[in-house]
Amino acid sequence: MNKIKYAFLATLLLPSMTFADGSTIDKVYHPYVQALEHEIEWRMITADGDQKHRLGLGKSLSDRLFIEGYLIAKDENNNFKLDAFELEAKWQLTEQGEYAADWGIIVELEKERDDDQWEFATGLLAEKEWGRWIGTANIWAIYEWGDHIKNELESALALQARYRYSRFFEPAVEFYAGEDTLGLGPSLLGDIRIGTGKKLHWETAVIFGLDSEKTDTTWRFLTEFEF
Repeated sequence: MNKIKYAFLATLLLPSMTFADGSTIDKVYHPYVQALEHEIEWRMITADGDQKHRLGLGKSLSDRLFIEGYLIAKDENNNFKLDAFELEAKWQLTEQGEYAADWGIIVELEKERDDDQWEFATGLLAEKEWGRWIGTANIWAIYEWGDHIKNELESALALQARYRYSRFFEPAVEFYAGEDTLGLGPSLLGDIRIGTGKKLHWETAVIFGLDSEKTDTTWRFLTEFEF
């Protein structure tokens, strides 16, 4: 467990890394994996009139490992097109409640559809409960390379604090930081059971820019059908 704590601190303190390019506002990941789970996921991020969509299909390979593939599309100036592909894997490192916080690791590999541009990202996932309050942290290290972009190592941060009011309705507040992102705002999320072993998870958030030189307002939406 000490190695995990040291990795967490090292990611926070790395002096040589800049914050990630572009908006880092997206899904806040939790460190848990459910055995035998399948998932269909849709996400949308919208800001400044542009939209980014992700359509994913995933499944758990064990009670600790979950993989998912995504098609990524953008709608810019009313021009909707398939933009990239992504493969993602998440490992649950600790049992829920085993330590003071629960831990996981996620890795992602993204490839642009029309250009030789790649992005590899790895994130440390941490979550802790205080009664009805739940705090989640995603700390990312990101490397981009390929044609027409600068090869560089970057970092990003996403934080969420949510209140477990009920299974159907959980209000939260989220914070995001990156080179072109500094935002804070409210979110709502919940689960709807639709049968044995099946549920619909939903999230919506509005994130307000804290820096006048960056995007003023970003909306994010997510639905997951888990079965």
